[in-house]
Amino acid sequence: MLNNDGLKNWIKEYLPGQLLGDDIDLAVVSGDAGFRKYFRINSRPPMVATYAPPQQENNIGFVRIGLALSRAGVHTPRVYAVDYKHGYLLQEDLGAELYQDSLTAQTAEGLYERAEAVLLKIQQVPADTHVFPEYCVDRLRDEMALFCQWFVVELLGHPLTIAEQQMLERLFDVLVNNALEQPQVVVHRDFHSRNLMLLPNHDVGVIDFQDAVIGPSTYDLVSLLRDCYVHWPQSLVNQRMCRFLHKAKEAGLAAEDVTEQQYERWFDLMGLQRHIKVLGIFARLCLRDGKSGYLADLPLVIRYTLEVAQRYADTQDFYQWFTSVLLEISAQQDWYQDWHTAGEA
Repeated sequence: MLNNDGLKNWIKEYLPGQLLGDDIDLAVVSGDAGFRKYFRINSRPPMVATYAPPQQENNIGFVRIGLALSRAGVHTPRVYAVDYKHGYLLQEDLGAELYQDSLTAQTAEGLYERAEAVLLKIQQVPADTHVFPEYCVDRLRDEMALFCQWFVVELLGHPLTIAEQQMLERLFDVLVNNALEQPQVVVHRDFHSRNLMLLPNHDVGVIDFQDAVIGPSTYDLVSLLRDCYVHWPQSLVNQRMCRFLHKAKEAGLAAEDVTEQQYERWFDLMGLQRHIKVLGIFARLCLRDGKSGYLADLPLVIRYTLEVAQRYADTQDFYQWFTSVLLEISAQQDWYQDWHTAGEA
């Protein structure tokens, strides 16, 4: 449990007196979906103090990953001081201008160009397994199992039959194989509009990177373009996906013989794996952690899930089951919205 006085005393140890006022003020900053808590402090220049409980957060990994990304030219918050025992960090303040607040039909082109340039830098970071764990089969499957437990059983109250479990296992096999057959690069794993910051001089700040891994090359791109908090027309998504493939080939991150059709399948099914996982995570955030606000984001994630699932022959069984069984139960929930229009203004 966080002791504010303990955090304040630690900050005083590491900041010269001339950078602080008479007393330290800890102003709460919106946190992420994990256990971290962020506080903007009244230093000159402003900094962010973070409490990341070491029992739940891998702070050594966080610092290592941040340094690796920074060396590649990615603007992550600089870490000025860290206390691994207590889970205290003192970091650069990247401000409060999230991509999510600035994305419009008029700004999307420029903002996504900048974000995709950053993504190319991330994908060119050396895939050092001492820094980045591998996105292995077990991890991919464990993530999708969250959907079964937290979304289907706990949130919707639907016990899975043996036949349904077998159908889901077949789907998970397809999605795991799709992930493993792609080029493996460094993956941020939450590369979306709430984790990208607008900085001066057209720079882009990147936060919430502590879960980065070595994994499928389309993972971050689909996180960006099929954002769980921002919806774009399919035409825009396809256009940007194809542009990124061209840039990836130029950077040597994709083989020249990878077709747009092959890349689109990788992209679509990677997004399906991610959105199945997210349905489970958002349900867990509500039921276990009391963060009910994430329920409002479920309809858009369901839309992404079903739009892709209906597109491919080997995901049809899942699509038919979801629409015939789970949607009927979902429609009875306060958070439900018709998936065909979810996310549209």
